[in-house]
Amino acid sequence: MATGEHLQSRHDGANRRVAIACAALVAGMTGAAFAAVPFYEWFCKTTGYGGTPLTASSAPDHVIERSFEIRFDANVNGLPWRFAPETPSVTVKAGAVETVNYVIENTSDRETFGLAAYNVTPDLAGGYFTKMICFCFTEQKLAAGEKLVVPVTFYVDPQIDGDKDLAMLKTITLSYTFFPAKPNTSKPVVGALSGSTPEKL
Repeated sequence: MATGEHLQSRHDGANRRVAIACAALVAGMTGAAFAAVPFYEWFCKTTGYGGTPLTASSAPDHVIERSFEIRFDANVNGLPWRFAPETPSVTVKAGAVETVNYVIENTSDRETFGLAAYNVTPDLAGGYFTKMICFCFTEQKLAAGEKLVVPVTFYVDPQIDGDKDLAMLKTITLSYTFFPAKPNTSKPVVGALSGSTPEKL
């Protein structure tokens, strides 16, 4: 083989190896991106990062005197629904379990599906705001004109009293936004108790 042809062959081989390596890198990065989504959701739910409330199946073993005003925010994005809390706020002591109902109404003439995103503000409070029952754990299906009363049961972890960054905190806002969902897209319930069946009106 002539020297020029030999060099060209080596060059072509090197190009193929680079192309294969790049393809493998892109595939790996794509897979990592998809894997990162559930990991990020798990991380937020486990740590309260970004104001994501924690979940639990049992109540704290004690209640302290420090109390908080819990405000409730309700939003709808892309759905023909009315969505609102039955009360705008409650005052609870840290460690005390509280249940508040929300009302969802489908104002359209067709069946619709929704899934709620949620967070707590200020963000640091997410690590102490814990849900036991919540309609946001699963997809909600409403028939045409249907109205549901759905509960959220929660508590503020008494350990919040030891967080110096939240020493002056008196108000926590729990916010929900419902987005359209396809049927059977509900996520598994994490730490939820039984008895959270919506009440039809």
